[in-house]
Order: sequence, then structure tokens, then C-alpha cells
Amino acid sequence: MSKDATQVNTAAQQGGRSDIPAIDMRDISKSFGSFHAVDHLSLNVKQGEIFGLLGPNGSGKTTTINMISGLSAPTSGEVYVLGYNVHRQSRHVRQLLGSVPQETALYEELTAWANMDFHADLFGIPRREKKERITRLLELVQLLDRKDSRVGTFSGGMKRRLALARAMLHEPQLLYLDEPTLGVDVQARRAIWDYVLSLRDQGKTVLITTNYLEEAQALCERLAIIDHGKLIAVDTPEHLKKTYGGSVIEIETEHPTTDIAKLRALDGVTGATQDGTHLKITTQGTSNIVAQLITILMQENGIRDIAIREPNLDEIFLLLTGSALRD
Repeated sequence: MSKDATQVNTAAQQGGRSDIPAIDMRDISKSFGSFHAVDHLSLNVKQGEIFGLLGPNGSGKTTTINMISGLSAPTSGEVYVLGYNVHRQSRHVRQLLGSVPQETALYEELTAWANMDFHADLFGIPRREKKERITRLLELVQLLDRKDSRVGTFSGGMKRRLALARAMLHEPQLLYLDEPTLGVDVQARRAIWDYVLSLRDQGKTVLITTNYLEEAQALCERLAIIDHGKLIAVDTPEHLKKTYGGSVIEIETEHPTTDIAKLRALDGVTGATQDGTHLKITTQGTSNIVAQLITILMQENGIRDIAIREPNLDEIFLLLTGSALRD
């Protein structure tokens, strides 16, 4: 073990120090032949933080998660989880990490209780503690009344909640959630969100990958956006909107405009789209171009309505990466 790794690991064991990052990625790269899936990525996630990792399909998210989880070794660079080197001390990392992948991988022929009981045995949870833990977690995710029901009879939302309870059974300090509400209804999504937010009060660290930007904004204290294996931005959702979003100006005109190119050419305009008499203008920074827009549009088109709002994260993502999140 390197001197650096030993120092980090020793610090982590000294009373669970909160200044040790939950995740510390140091200049990691992962190549498959000539393809660079992750390219010199450095990122820290604080203990007790709900952190979002966003990127289009093929951006390097899954490869990054696999290196954090110890499922794949970086080509270069180092990854630490709560002070442990993931590559050299994978056994310790597995005890600290709980994971809910997209595919919940539950045993559908078994009951909810049997699924939890089997997982508890895999992690060596003492028999005297096992029943209490399973009961408490099933109650927490509102499934205790279905503990004897076969998982194959559960809805998608119930399966996701059971997978969350299972991942928390060995009391991990770091929980990774891959698309935690994928394919669940609105009510189940709200229940899962409430549970995830409660983990922060317990001092747990949560790493989320999601294609729902509404979800990222509702849950995450900070977001990292990656594309082509590189870090594009990392910040709070609100600060990302203020820094990169400017304003979104939505205008309804009396007649379709023929001057869309002129609008796009205005200083501070990052985009202009038209759908009949409806225009959406996006601006960069704090440029105030409303007066110019009104002057141009009133000459030929007339204006029925105008509204100015903050950008949403979908629009920020498109600005930063040049592609929609679901591409």
C-alpha cells in the first residue's frame, strides 16, 4: 500500500472524521483500447451529502460508478471511499457501500421478508439483530404489512422501496442509487424522495444518478455534470441556474415572426426557438435584452404576452453539454 493510501485510511479510522470525503476521485481515467470512457476526472463528495451525477447516455457515468464500487479498476488515478482505497481495500469498501441498481435484482418468488433475511445473512448480520433491523426497515419503507407477500406481486414502486430497504440493511455509510424512481408512479416517487431525504438526517451519504432533472433538483445539494468522460460543471442546482442560465423569455406574438435570425444575433442571446406565434429566448448571464426584443417584435409582429423566468435544469444541461439528457 502506498504511503498516501495508508495516511488517508488511518485518518478515516480516527473517530469517523467528517473532514474525510465520502468519495474522493483523484484524476481517474478509464480506457477501453483507444476509447476513453473517463478522462482525468477528479471529484469529491462530502460525508452526509446527497450528491447527483448527471450526464447523457455514454457520458461515463456508469464507468465512474463501477470504479467507485470496485467493480472496475481505473486505468490511472485513485478512488477512495471514506478513506479506503477502493482498488486495494475493496472488502472494507463493500461493507461501507449500499447499492440500488436500475435492475433491482430481487428474488421475486420469495417474500419481502425472505429477501431481506437472505441479504442479512450475506452480510453476516448477527441473528439477534437481524429481525429488529428487517422489521424497522420494512416499516420505514411502508412495506411491513406486505412482509409475507411474494415480491413478484409487488408494483414497481414497491420493489424500488424494498430494494432501498435491502441496501440499507447492513447500515452502509454510503448509498448509491441508480435511477431510484425509474418506472414508478408519482405517489411512489414522492415516498422514495422522502426516504432519501431522511437519510441525510441520519448522516448517510447518498450518490444518485438520474435522468429526471426534477429529481436531481429536489434531492441533491450539489450536482456534477459529466460528458465524454470529463467534468463539465459541479455546483448546487440553484447556483448552476444562476451562473449558466441567465433568463428564459417566453413571448406570444400576434403573428409568427420572420426575424428569428435577428433575435438569435442579439448580444447575450444563447438560443431562440419558434413554434407558431410562441417564442422562447434564452439568455446568458445577466444580460437584459427585453427592451431590444420588444422593439424588434413590435415593429412587425405585435406582442400578446411576455413572461420571464429562471431556466430549469434541462435547459442548463443542454447549454453545458449540447445534448439532451436522454440522448
